[in-house]
Amino acid sequence: MQLNIGLEKDTLKQVCDLLNSFLADQHVLYIKTRKYHWNVSGPSFLEYHEFFEKQYKAIEAAIDEVAERIRTLGGRPLATLEDFLANTSLQEDKSAEVKTADMFKRLLDDHEQSIRELRVDIAKCEELEDAGTADFLTQLMEAHEKMAWMLRKYLS
Repeated sequence: MQLNIGLEKDTLKQVCDLLNSFLADQHVLYIKTRKYHWNVSGPSFLEYHEFFEKQYKAIEAAIDEVAERIRTLGGRPLATLEDFLANTSLQEDKSAEVKTADMFKRLLDDHEQSIRELRVDIAKCEELEDAGTADFLTQLMEAHEKMAWMLRKYLS
């Protein structure tokens, strides 16, 4: 059934493509955060372990919301690791071992990159007159800003 929500078919495709790129980024960030949750060590192990768990759970919830937004707009969310890796702007962390401070720095870099990209995506949605997705992405950006702030505090 054709959507009749005041957005043209081409607009919906552009917005879904933008959301799928973000979805791919979030999967890479989710896996990286989980990896660090599993592999963190040191005197503050438990605190860091629990901190990373809170972050990956928040990212996991956002992933589901993004996929559902894509479906709401008539699109299909990416759903394979191959597609996520082909459409992400983030880098996988293939390192066997990572120092704890580097974990925080790498995650901070990814969150900040996500924030910068979300700002561009929000502007694009506003240009396309999709206020709903612009608002949706603004909320996601604010969540990433908070996660970045928390990571930054561990590094200061």
